[in-house]
Amino acid sequence: MKDAKTIYAQSSDIKSRTYLEYRRDMKQKAIAELEILPWLRKKIQKEDKTATVEKYGGDRFMWFLRKGGITRDPDFIVKYSNGKVRYIETQYAKKEIKAYDFKISKIAPKDRKLKKRVPKKDTTVLYVIKPIRKYCIIEPEWIIDNSKKAIASAWGNAPVFRVNSENFDGRLKGDISFKRICELIDMKIEILDFQHNAIDMEKDKLSYLLQQVVDENKIMKIIPKTLDGFFKVCFMLDNLNKTPENANLWLVYLLSFTDQKLNSYELFQLVYCLDFLYPRVELEKNEIDLLVKKIKQIKSMIDNFAKSDGSYQSDKKLAQLEDTRYSLFVINLIEDLIQDMLHYYGDILDLNPIKRIYENVADVGKTYEFITK
Repeated sequence: MKDAKTIYAQSSDIKSRTYLEYRRDMKQKAIAELEILPWLRKKIQKEDKTATVEKYGGDRFMWFLRKGGITRDPDFIVKYSNGKVRYIETQYAKKEIKAYDFKISKIAPKDRKLKKRVPKKDTTVLYVIKPIRKYCIIEPEWIIDNSKKAIASAWGNAPVFRVNSENFDGRLKGDISFKRICELIDMKIEILDFQHNAIDMEKDKLSYLLQQVVDENKIMKIIPKTLDGFFKVCFMLDNLNKTPENANLWLVYLLSFTDQKLNSYELFQLVYCLDFLYPRVELEKNEIDLLVKKIKQIKSMIDNFAKSDGSYQSDKKLAQLEDTRYSLFVINLIEDLIQDMLHYYGDILDLNPIKRIYENVADVGKTYEFITK
């Protein structure tokens, strides 16, 4: 007879995606939007020098929210000198396609008073065709006038306005600066995929633990004594969607490992655990101060690993490609944590907001070349 406190962590118990993996998917669009923002700002300010263009929510916009997922708000907001406000939605195509779909609900929401759908007057759509480095900015009215209603299976059979490429292609434009932005977006997405392979490798290595009998009560109470033990336990709890008891105590104890000399793999383990524990606790003032201090310390460690060829090296026992992978993973999650802390704990923190994903990578181009050569 099975112990009532014991569960079996079979494959059906393990989530298909952890929140970290979900964020990876959401971050691809965020990479593009944060790279496009300065270009879009310059483009609009050619017509109105005093116009402001921001991600909706301001410079400290979150590309995800740990306590509330993502929002359906517009991607950009434009405020003109005459007081008018315009919103810009962005859509992307990863390849040239025969028709372009726009969700009807985003283009022409229902007007309750008129009892019919009305095209948005304060919104335009920025459509980016990334592989050919071109874009167009179009009004909802134009989309309605040049489309047919259809159903998009890729969006869960959502009703859409479908514009044929013959109508759409004539609106496409391109310039040198936009081409460079698209190239940088591609490089950053490649880096994102490269760093996240670390998670897949760890899943392969630790799958035996996930399939073993797990005493849920025990694993959630006992604080591991080593960084490797911390990582294995947090990895299991993350994939089982469980939260340890006394998570605040776990987090503070985890941060004490930063006082040791750590290589990039050990920092990868530490930051993975930190990313797992952080959203599960409400931090007190002293814990916030400690976390800010440790974030700066970790950033400094990674900066010291950087090499002139775009790679990272922390330990000669590690293959330099894997050393670079773990360092990029740490950079990416630290940027996430900084944004999250600024959002939930306010402006009093001694941290600068992240304007672009991977902004703490010294030379994105060189790093891209290193991991792809």
